[in-house]
Amino acid sequence: MTKDYLFEIGTEEMPAHVVSRSVKQLADRTKKYLKENGLSFKDIKTYSTPRRLTILVEDLAEKQDDIDEVKKGPAKKIAQDKDGNWTKAAQGFARGQGITTDDIYFEELKGTEYAYVHVQKEGKKASDILMGMSDIIKAMTFPTKMRWDSNDFEFVRPIHWMVSLLGSEVVPVKLLDVVAGRKTQGHRFLGDSVVLANADDYEEALKSQYVIADADERKGMILNQIQELVAQHNWKVNIDKGLLEEVTNLVEYPTVFAGSFDEKYLNIPDEVLITSMKDNQRYFEVYDENGKLINHFIAVRNGNSEYLDNVIAGNEKVLVARLDDAQFFYDEDKKYPLAHFVDKLKNVSFHDKIGSVAEHMARVQIIGDYLGKKFNISETEMKDFDRVSDIYKFDLVTSMVGEFAELQGVMGMHYARLTGEDENVSVAIKESYMPTSAEGDLPSTTVGSLLSIADKLDTIISFFGAGMIPSSSNDPYALRRNAYGIVRILLNEGWSLPVKDVLPELIQLLSGKTAAKLPKDAEAENEIADFIRDRVKQQLQVEKYDYDVIDAVLASSQQDPIQILAAAKTLQMHHDDADFKPVVESLTRITNILKKAKYRNAAKVDESLFQDVSEEELNAGVNALEENTDLSIADLYKGFVELQPVINNYFESNMILDKDEKVKNNRLAQLLKVNNLADRMGDLSKLVIK
Repeated sequence: MTKDYLFEIGTEEMPAHVVSRSVKQLADRTKKYLKENGLSFKDIKTYSTPRRLTILVEDLAEKQDDIDEVKKGPAKKIAQDKDGNWTKAAQGFARGQGITTDDIYFEELKGTEYAYVHVQKEGKKASDILMGMSDIIKAMTFPTKMRWDSNDFEFVRPIHWMVSLLGSEVVPVKLLDVVAGRKTQGHRFLGDSVVLANADDYEEALKSQYVIADADERKGMILNQIQELVAQHNWKVNIDKGLLEEVTNLVEYPTVFAGSFDEKYLNIPDEVLITSMKDNQRYFEVYDENGKLINHFIAVRNGNSEYLDNVIAGNEKVLVARLDDAQFFYDEDKKYPLAHFVDKLKNVSFHDKIGSVAEHMARVQIIGDYLGKKFNISETEMKDFDRVSDIYKFDLVTSMVGEFAELQGVMGMHYARLTGEDENVSVAIKESYMPTSAEGDLPSTTVGSLLSIADKLDTIISFFGAGMIPSSSNDPYALRRNAYGIVRILLNEGWSLPVKDVLPELIQLLSGKTAAKLPKDAEAENEIADFIRDRVKQQLQVEKYDYDVIDAVLASSQQDPIQILAAAKTLQMHHDDADFKPVVESLTRITNILKKAKYRNAAKVDESLFQDVSEEELNAGVNALEENTDLSIADLYKGFVELQPVINNYFESNMILDKDEKVKNNRLAQLLKVNNLADRMGDLSKLVIK
């Protein structure tokens, strides 16, 4: 027999961002607990609102399976001593089965007598096991927790009620002074409490009290109501998934409505209006049929349509107050030239251990000028870079960014346009912050990409130089995100940058031109290079490369993200080819021979010491690959495919570790040349080949 089991935790209103993940955590922990306790079930359905986390375990077994089996224990000579007394081993065996040594008997198996017991155990009732739900609650984790009354127990918000029903039977789970029963609470303002007769009554009973417990159903209601409004007014709305998720978790009974504001505020940049609506008020911005932002917004109320006019008026009043502030800040900022703000950056701290923002910008310009030559960026674009690197942080001291910190860069772009700066310069100000998240949008312009890389590179160099290096669990200055941004932009632009090679040159250029501490030796430089290179792994994982391919390419000495990605693409592409295994095995054999011989001497190959035509063939093939200065990773792999029979013939025709020391070293030198070429692709021994 099976029954559905309902468990609800009723709380004060939770932050929207924790609701979905918390109910999933409750379901996952319950699933694990039931499996560990041998209770079978079909599935677990989740319900959640700002005031409740609920699971419905479908078709839960009413009890554990009964146990009726024979258990084999230690051999008789271990279970009893020479006098026939039970040993500790036998006593432990019996105790582990929940019985006594009186129940042990012996049977022979393959000539040896062993201890056995017959275990019969009735399974526990589900209702008894479900009393442990209180332990699941205690084990739950949250970004922030609260205590209430005089208790030491912490939860995301104070717990006010619990429901625990196995079919129609109450399982009285207790936590602190709250004992679970069959009473749940309806909407805070529109509903009443409900006494549930059965677990399956939950969803419909709450609907009668203005609570839509199914989060997906609430989300669907919101989307449908938005579409009705949009169709009615011929509007367009871009549904932000994060905002939709948030408002879904802010309400129990959603009613969508539209509001408006004075058209005069449309002179403010769109991003300011959208931030005021979306980030501050949780409104959806509205566009006309041509995609132009208009003076309307769409919001979601936690309730029905009664007194909706009052709700709309209240929301409009709050928004207009924010827009009045934004208009004031915007008008004030426009009174001053950019130079007014740039000059203030001398007194704005980048970090107290590093220096001012102005000094940071000066270093960024040096780094960008160096990288621009490396990347062969045009003279016109470098002129734009030099201009933007002189000014790009100026909006940090504007009134608008002081109020809306999330608009730094964005307001810089708008103010630069208003003062007549070149479009490339203006856009690059905004793009210097990109990507703003791990997988965020990348700069669209060459100047913006160069500025973003230079800015992030200086940030990493200066923080490492000051000894502020991220730990495994702590990265307060988002240096990993900066490094990942560098990697993503390099790959997007196709720019080659072997970080370990360029760092010494960059640090030399910066020396004497900044008060900031710089990495003091090669070890510190290598630490920075490895830190940035490690972010390539993150990119490869995002692009779903096989784990062995990732391990192989990252084990190479290659420092250029472009070349590492090219190696991963090549190995992934050919991984299942018929000739992949023999190629990898041949190259891995060379690596193993060199390791065993401990040969690292990059001596020149002496052709006069060749004793077999296979040595000449291998030498000619390797030289052809080495002499091709434009050899891509893809072409290198193709070359190894063609060279593989030659390598095999080489091994069959020659004793590598020849008795003649000169011949032996010459052959090892040949293999080292092959190995050095293969290292461009990675450590191929890490590949899993079939």
